[in-house]
Amino acid sequence: MRVAIVHDWLYVVGGAERVLREILSCYPQADVFTLFDLLDQDSRNKIGLGTTRTSFIQKLPLLRRSHQIYLPLMPFAIEQLDLSDYDLVISSSYAVAKGIITGPDQVHVAYVHSPMRYAWDLQHAYLRESGVDRGLKGVLARILLHYMRLWDVRTASGPDALIANSDFVARRIRKIYGRTASRIYPPVSLCEAVSDLPRGRHFLVASRLVPYKNIDAIVEAFRALPELELVVAGDGSEAARLRRQAPPNVRFVGFVTDQELRRLMATARAFVFAAQEDFGIVPVEAQAEGTPVLALGRGGACETILTQGPNRTGLFFDEPTAEAIAACIRTFVSIEGSFSRAACRAQAEQFSAERFRREFTAFVAAQMDRSAPPASLPASPLYAVELPEKRAGAR
Repeated sequence: MRVAIVHDWLYVVGGAERVLREILSCYPQADVFTLFDLLDQDSRNKIGLGTTRTSFIQKLPLLRRSHQIYLPLMPFAIEQLDLSDYDLVISSSYAVAKGIITGPDQVHVAYVHSPMRYAWDLQHAYLRESGVDRGLKGVLARILLHYMRLWDVRTASGPDALIANSDFVARRIRKIYGRTASRIYPPVSLCEAVSDLPRGRHFLVASRLVPYKNIDAIVEAFRALPELELVVAGDGSEAARLRRQAPPNVRFVGFVTDQELRRLMATARAFVFAAQEDFGIVPVEAQAEGTPVLALGRGGACETILTQGPNRTGLFFDEPTAEAIAACIRTFVSIEGSFSRAACRAQAEQFSAERFRREFTAFVAAQMDRSAPPASLPASPLYAVELPEKRAGAR
């Protein structure tokens, strides 16, 4: 069986790339196709990635600096990748990978991290954050996203089966594509045991510092909590502005290594998370270190954090505002002793890489069995056409 794996693009190692790593571990003989590949060797080693096959976008100028400008070409580019020689095609898609063209004798399983968020329910926020929500640029951007939506829906019927990375994404798939998706949670890297490091004094945020993560609201919440400390790990377009506006009890440490991030998580009083994510791997990683999570009660967080019962692992706030976040933190401080490292760890273990590989391979095998032709096809009935006998003297 020849296997192809299609991933949208490769330029950073994020949650989707961690899923790709586990898919590759399930099918190590697979060939990997992607629109473009800009990963350095260290990043490739983290994924276990060898040679990839890329589209014509790989050769276009300014790709490393501004790959977003080629969004209009991406649907066309993904359709030009030739996968006709493969029996099984697995797409890892949060943009266009699910639109790869396959034939009737091929099985295509699409793992959908999310329908294109910037083209659907987050279009208006995306346009505002990109500064193209008004004027001629705004009109052109809206027209482009309109055609992206048409293409996205048209290609949603291509995969033989869809997998969503959360129930939240499965609902989005049902609403946008009109298809039912099975849910397999993405893999989360777990340390071997719960950390025995002592708790520190800080609360922790670890994220890309971009607008939709709502880091500014968390920082402002700690302005109203001067007796508490916040550590912000990560970098991004909002970093300089956030540093300028932050109160003295907020400390920025920039990009940190995985090992340092785990240490910050293990010693934090709680991890604070204010984005509406489709799943959200980092809050689960914090729980794996035995740390409770204070999160926006929307999206995937509702499926990964327990807020009720004796084994609860966090609390929710209803809105991504400084006031709501500060109120949630005050509530947490008043009941902090009721959260246990063991409960947080037990919750995180439900999202292990081993569990992902087991569920994913079983699902794909079932799709292959379902699509396989019968061992022997029944013979088609033959119908003999009886011609009328010629009558004597008839021409």
